[in-house]
Amino acid sequence: MNDSIYIRVGTTYYKMVHIPTISGQFNDVIVPWTMEAIPQDYGKSFIGAIEKYDGFTCIPSHTNFQQTCHGFYNLYAALPHKPSKGAINYTLRFLEHIFGKQLELGLDYLQLLYTKPIQVLPILCLVSKERSTGKTTFLKWLKTMFDNNMTYLTNDSFSSQFNADWANKLLICIDEVLFNKEELTERIKYLSTTNINKLEAKVKDKREVEFFGKFILCSNNEDNFIKIDTNETRFWVLKVPPLQNEETKFLEFLKQEIPAFLFYLKFRDISCPNRTRMWFSAEQIRTHALVNLMQNNRNRVEKELCSILWSALETLELEAIHVCPLDALQWMNRSRLKTDLTQLRQILKRDWKLVNKKNSMVYRKLMIWQDGGMGQTDAKGRYYTISKDFLTQRFGEN
Repeated sequence: MNDSIYIRVGTTYYKMVHIPTISGQFNDVIVPWTMEAIPQDYGKSFIGAIEKYDGFTCIPSHTNFQQTCHGFYNLYAALPHKPSKGAINYTLRFLEHIFGKQLELGLDYLQLLYTKPIQVLPILCLVSKERSTGKTTFLKWLKTMFDNNMTYLTNDSFSSQFNADWANKLLICIDEVLFNKEELTERIKYLSTTNINKLEAKVKDKREVEFFGKFILCSNNEDNFIKIDTNETRFWVLKVPPLQNEETKFLEFLKQEIPAFLFYLKFRDISCPNRTRMWFSAEQIRTHALVNLMQNNRNRVEKELCSILWSALETLELEAIHVCPLDALQWMNRSRLKTDLTQLRQILKRDWKLVNKKNSMVYRKLMIWQDGGMGQTDAKGRYYTISKDFLTQRFGEN
C-alpha cells in the first residue's frame, strides 16, 4: 500500500488504516476521510502534498505490481511476501496430500494463480466426508499467501445480489458449500469463465467491472453439494483423504515457506501447456470424485421419482399414470429431497424425453396421504403420461 497515509481519488479523500488482527498482523484498508479533518490534524499546508488520482482501478499482478496505473489508484493488493530461495519440503508434502496423483497439475494451478492472475481456471472443489483432511488448512495457507486478494464467502453471501466485497478478488473461497438451487450453479459457472461482471453495493448503482476471480469450494458432502450435469467441464473435484499424522504447527511451517514457494513458482517450468480457455483439458481434471458427483446429482431425484411412480402403479393397479411437474415437486417435498420445478421438468422432458399435453386437460392426479396411502383425484394441467412399460425399459423391474 502507498507510503502516504492519505490519498485523494477524484474529489474524495481517503486514509490508509492498518487494522490489527487476532493473529498479531495488520490488514490494510482504505476508508473515506473528510477533508476538514486532515488540516485539523496536520495543518492546512498538508492538504497540497496529498497524492491525487483520477479514480480507482483494479489490475492484478504479483510479479510486476504497480500501485499507480496511468493516474489511477490500483485497488489490487501487493503480496506481503517477497520470493526468496529456500526449502519447501512441508509445502510439497502438503500439496501432494491435497492433489494426490495430480500434484503436477496442482502446482500448475498455483503457478498460474501467481504468474498469470487473469488466466481463467477451473472451479477447484475439495470434498471429503472425513474430518481433519486439511481442506481448511489449505484455504488458510492461500489466504496468508494472497492476503487481501482472497476472501471467504458463505452460501448466503454468494446468493446475495450485493457483491462489492468480492467482485475484485483473485480467490473467492466458499467453505461448507451447499448449492441446492440450479441458479447458483449457473451463476458460478458463468463467473468462472467471464471477464466482465456487474458490481453492486448497497445504495449504489450497478457498474460494470473486469472480473478475474477464481472459485475454490470446500464441502463435507461428496455426493451432491452442487447441481451439475454429466457434460460439465468446469469443475475440478478432488477427494481429500484424512491426514495420517496431524501436526498442530503444520500451518505455521507452511507459512514460513511461502517466500520460498513463490520463488519456486516464479521459476518453475509449467508441466501442462495451455489446452483450453480454462488452461486444462476436461480429461485432465476429470476425477473419480467428479464422476461420483455427477452420478449422484443425476440419479438421486430421478430414482426417488421413479420409486414413487412404481409404488403408485402397483398400489393403484395401473398401467400408466399422469404427472405434472408440480405434482412431482409435492411428492419430493414429502420425502424431504431437495429439488425444484426446473430439475423435475428436465428429468421428464430432457432426460426421459417425454412430451406433455399442449393444452391443460383434466387428468387423474396422484395423491399421497399423511399415512403414506395413495389415491387419485381429478385435476387439470399439461400432464405427462408415464407407463409401466416405460419405467421397466428405463430402470428395469422395481
